[in-house]
Amino acid sequence: MSQKDNVMQAKDLQKVSTASKVTQVLVKFGVYAFLIIMALIVLFPFYWMIISSLKDLSEYRAPTPTFWPNKVVWDNYPMAFSTANLGQLFMNTAYVGIVSTLLSLVITVLSAFAFARLEFKGKETLFGLLLATMMIPGELFTITNYLTVKNLGWMDTFEALIVPFLVSVFYIYLLRQNFMQIPNELYLAAKVDGCKDLKYLWKVMIPLAMPTLISITILKMMGAWNSYVWPNLVTKSDATRLITNGLRNAFSDSTGDVNYPVQMAAVVIVSAPLFMVFLFLRKYIMAGVSRSGIKG
Repeated sequence: MSQKDNVMQAKDLQKVSTASKVTQVLVKFGVYAFLIIMALIVLFPFYWMIISSLKDLSEYRAPTPTFWPNKVVWDNYPMAFSTANLGQLFMNTAYVGIVSTLLSLVITVLSAFAFARLEFKGKETLFGLLLATMMIPGELFTITNYLTVKNLGWMDTFEALIVPFLVSVFYIYLLRQNFMQIPNELYLAAKVDGCKDLKYLWKVMIPLAMPTLISITILKMMGAWNSYVWPNLVTKSDATRLITNGLRNAFSDSTGDVNYPVQMAAVVIVSAPLFMVFLFLRKYIMAGVSRSGIKG
């Protein structure tokens, strides 16, 4: 091959390399542009919620919407807190969330340990039946749960908000898969040394599965915080009403007119804890789910 042919081949390779780099840059630009557009679409409702909470009612009802308040009204926030009695609603929601989460963790840990390590007749069949219930929409249980709660005399009590949702098949499955990744040799060695099952669970399996337990705790608390349909069915008084239900009619007067900026301020206050939880603890949620794997 002559020197001229070598030069031509080198130029061709350079052109191909340049075209490849341009293609990579264009693909990367397209991906980032798409992600930015999607992020703006997702974030815009939250932005609109915040600026709406800082407007007065006349500006909110103006025919032409404004994308920033002409006059920032900070008084909407203390007014929202007092009008909706958010202090009581926060306490009720926190009580239901904490108690239901703790009890649910106990049930989930014991059930997952039994399905992961203990041997008993019909274990796989029972676990399969539990998984099958995940295919049934939760709304189908609403009527039967309502009748059960009513017959037990639990209407308008915290028991009605806590007890029906203590067992989560999904959480049991998630933790059971995490427990299955722990070598069974550790359990057998502990049994040889005379270690009881509960001690082994507390000393070995729970520490190793802590990321998944943290994820379950966060998800359970967020579920209690966002619950709306069921609390609206079983609670009527302010003593047991949760925060999502308390915001529904707290800002309407006798004529049905709603002070939307104050209501938006209340929504911002209620949403802030969830934003903080997701912002600072999202890595634990991802770690817990990724560690659960698919083994078993």
